Amino acid sequence: MFVANRMSKNPITITPDTTVTKAAAIMKAHKINRLPVLEGGKLVGLVSDGDISRVSPSPATTLSQYEISSLLDTLMVKNIMSKRVIAINAEATIEEAAYLMERNNISGLPVVSDMGAVVGVITARDILRAFVNMMGLADGKTRISLYVHDRQGAMEDISGVLAKDGVNIDSLVTYKENESEYEIVIRGDFPDLPLATKHLEEHGYKVAHTVEIR
Repeated sequence: MFVANRMSKNPITITPDTTVTKAAAIMKAHKINRLPVLEGGKLVGLVSDGDISRVSPSPATTLSQYEISSLLDTLMVKNIMSKRVIAINAEATIEEAAYLMERNNISGLPVVSDMGAVVGVITARDILRAFVNMMGLADGKTRISLYVHDRQGAMEDISGVLAKDGVNIDSLVTYKENESEYEIVIRGDFPDLPLATKHLEEHGYKVAHTVEIR
């Protein structure tokens, strides 16, 4: 699953000389919380609602509303934007995007083409939506979770057991629990879930959880 297929395309961008007031208005109007900053078509920064909040006077300020507006109208994005921008290529996978977000404690990434042009934005919400789709939580598929010891041929064995029970596997996700054991989540069409569960356990697989959708 690639970033290009999950990102928001044709993102709204601003220039370094955009005022903070205008940037805030753009975010509010489009219900977004970050804007890529471009100069000459090149990504030079990123400004977020958090950046704007940090330079906005607190509610306890003694400044008048006119003074606050004047201050923000003269302050430009180039003075508050993050210049160290972490971006991701459109051809990268969403796993790579999730890794970058988690590692750098950020909730979104500008997406660039091979030529360096900003072609989209991908957010943590996009990643979560992809995860929900991947796990079949929205499309009415039966899911089964089981624990498997790390050994050669285990996946082939599991597939064979399920094939004999007429199971049509839509997707399969693995998660490493420890050095010797994996959790496997299988999504698909199960003609007889209790029977499939029984046969898996007879083959030595511990079924941890099932969700049957009819």
